[in-house]
Amino acid sequence: MSTTQATKLNTTPTPPDRTRQEGGPRTQWTESIRERFHRARQFLHEVRAEMKLVVWPTSTDVRSTTLVVIMTTIIFAVFLWGVDRGAQRAVLQVLKAFHH
Repeated sequence: MSTTQATKLNTTPTPPDRTRQEGGPRTQWTESIRERFHRARQFLHEVRAEMKLVVWPTSTDVRSTTLVVIMTTIIFAVFLWGVDRGAQRAVLQVLKAFHH
């Protein structure tokens, strides 16, 4: 910004090296990056600590719960197939009654 423009705007130009010395945008930017790295490191440390507390299921538990899910899916599929067939027959009976 030229001196004329600074006078028109009623401001004074700030030299770039003075901004850095006073803790301006450059220092804040680097501190922000450092703070983010610190928070990320702290987060990963906490995740690692929590993962040590996790009780992982055994292979027998996984197999049994998988079997329960598969059986439940089959039961619901058969049930919904029956409901669909029943609704289809009911609609056909209603249509036959009004068709004649």
